[in-house]
Amino acid sequence: MSKITLENMEFHAYHGCLDHEKILGNTFIVTLTMELDTTLAGKSDELADTLNYQLVYDVVKQEMEIPSKLIEHAGQRIVEKVCSSFIQITTLNLKLSKLNPPLGGKVDAVSIEIEKKCAF
Repeated sequence: MSKITLENMEFHAYHGCLDHEKILGNTFIVTLTMELDTTLAGKSDELADTLNYQLVYDVVKQEMEIPSKLIEHAGQRIVEKVCSSFIQITTLNLKLSKLNPPLGGKVDAVSIEIEKKCAF
């Protein structure tokens, strides 16, 4: 098994419970680690034999564009959509971070991490 990681994808999105978060948005960082068998791609050097991570990025971007009150909800949507869209992924790990959350003090980020077994 191998791991392919899309690291620190940055999005401006509108996730949050507070009115100003829904209007102004915030910066979010997504890291997605996907476990899959890349043996054939390692031998063939063909994109068709591995995971096209451009398509994975596109799914994450689509899901980040849908506003949620909670990062837990946004993260779960991403995990479910990626697992159902790419059957070669056996395990998926997601970290979704909201930068500078409005907590009344200096906090770099708040994050949710989700792991899911995806194999069918």
